[in-house]
Amino acid sequence: MNDPHTDAQLAKVLDNIEGLTAEDRSRIERFAHDTRNRHEKMRTTLAELQESLDHLRLSVKYLVFDLEATRRENQYLRRLIEANGDTERDERAG
Repeated sequence: MNDPHTDAQLAKVLDNIEGLTAEDRSRIERFAHDTRNRHEKMRTTLAELQESLDHLRLSVKYLVFDLEATRRENQYLRRLIEANGDTERDERAG
């Protein structure tokens, strides 16, 4: 993930500081370098965040699938229990 606009803006700033004093130029170059580093760190963090969100989405999908399967299994078991209870009542009555 690369942002050419930001890189171009920083390059433009660095090109435009040639007429400044050495002290000012050094300070601005340091700020530009720090800005580039922070921007790169932000890009890396954003990529990691996107990866984490993808993992979270997958985990939620799995949990929903598991919940639906558990509900179906519970319904099936309830029907078995009810059928077994009906059979026992019929045997006692008959």
